[in-house]
Amino acid sequence: MLKTALGAAATVPLLSACVTSGSNDDKPAANGGAKSADNPLGVKDDAPLEVVIFKGGYGDDYAKHAEDLYKQKYAKATIDHKGIQKVGEALQPRFVANTPPDVVDNTGAGRLDIATLVGAKQLSDLGELLDAPSFDDPGTKVRDTLLPGVVDDGTFDKSVLVLNFTYTAWGLWYSKPLFASKGWTYPKTWDEMLTLCATIKAAGVAPWTYQGKYPEYINDPLLSMAAKAGGMDLVKAVDNLEPNAWKADGLKAAAEAFAELAGKGYIMSGSEALSHTEAQAAWCQGKAAFIPCGSWLESEQKDVAPKGFDMVMGAVPPRTSSDKMGPAAIQAASSEAFLVPAKAKNVAGGLEYLRILFSKQSAKAFAQTAGTLPAVAGATDGLTLSSGLGSTRDAVTAAGKEAFTYRFRTWYAPLAKAVDDATGELVNKRATAAEWADRVQKAADALAKDSSVKKYTR
Repeated sequence: MLKTALGAAATVPLLSACVTSGSNDDKPAANGGAKSADNPLGVKDDAPLEVVIFKGGYGDDYAKHAEDLYKQKYAKATIDHKGIQKVGEALQPRFVANTPPDVVDNTGAGRLDIATLVGAKQLSDLGELLDAPSFDDPGTKVRDTLLPGVVDDGTFDKSVLVLNFTYTAWGLWYSKPLFASKGWTYPKTWDEMLTLCATIKAAGVAPWTYQGKYPEYINDPLLSMAAKAGGMDLVKAVDNLEPNAWKADGLKAAAEAFAELAGKGYIMSGSEALSHTEAQAAWCQGKAAFIPCGSWLESEQKDVAPKGFDMVMGAVPPRTSSDKMGPAAIQAASSEAFLVPAKAKNVAGGLEYLRILFSKQSAKAFAQTAGTLPAVAGATDGLTLSSGLGSTRDAVTAAGKEAFTYRFRTWYAPLAKAVDDATGELVNKRATAAEWADRVQKAADALAKDSSVKKYTR
């Protein structure tokens, strides 16, 4: 799976000329009932509920599990479940006709264009849901059960309109048994990384490889290192297109670190020509010790990795000991976007379905079948997890509130490409760290001056 499939998959921009925000007069009734402690969102117990789920790699059994819980509470309700793949193609006409479903899992290639839906006021504000008591614990609000960044990931102009169900973390992957057999210890600092790389190379193994045709993969550890050095001020400056943001000390130091990694010959020869599947296969074959990737790697390599490979993910080591974030800080973000259309017939039911879906019992069932970390804190507690998923859970737990993400990649595709291209040049020794910073800053400045591009801030 390419990283872009998680955060910036192709969308269906068919709504822009057709969907309008409408007026209050033409908005269907919310089909709600009386609110109470047991029914905080005011669900009408016999109102039908329509749920549309993207049936991709995770299937849709987890969604049906939440529907079963809904039916247990609202026995008179009928649920129309649709598990589909082409969400945009199926639902675009219904949004145009103001007859959308009550809940939509807007995921996958060809999904609906969120920006257009937001602009047309087609999405319900999820603030009421987030402030409602959680399904598991009435004493805890839904928003307080979610992992760091989940609410922010679904926020548009200060309103939460999307809630993402899965959680992805990015780091450096290695085979735990391989390291144990060689006596190698995962490095806690970048200096320790370089020392270990020398040892690995002397043993006849390439210290690193990466998905060379898609240099965004090796951007992740570089940008993670920069964020640790400069803190959230650096991350926000980059995303907000502030002048000279890409020339900040933290970014220059990170670029210099990766230039040194390449300069010392610690990246496997030929990596630049490899696709993500080819690089990951080489890594599973023991040709390289480290590979950067998101937490989907284990699932993606389940038919490739040899038995007993037991891959695990570690946080990117900090460049210096004076970093503004701790060494356990990681880049992480949520995905698998759920929304409740503003013109749904049963808005209250849609919100209640999400309250149930984002419960620990629903999220735990998902983790058991999908092998992916849900966006609900503590959902994997007590479960026996695979090595990769367990290490991801441990990394997220260790990071705590120091889980962070950049937004520029999803906000500004041209800038993301400029960074990818520049980093490809950097790690293949065709550009210095200073040239890398100049090149990216030039692209950011051009974007900032382009009045035709909608700007976002955080």
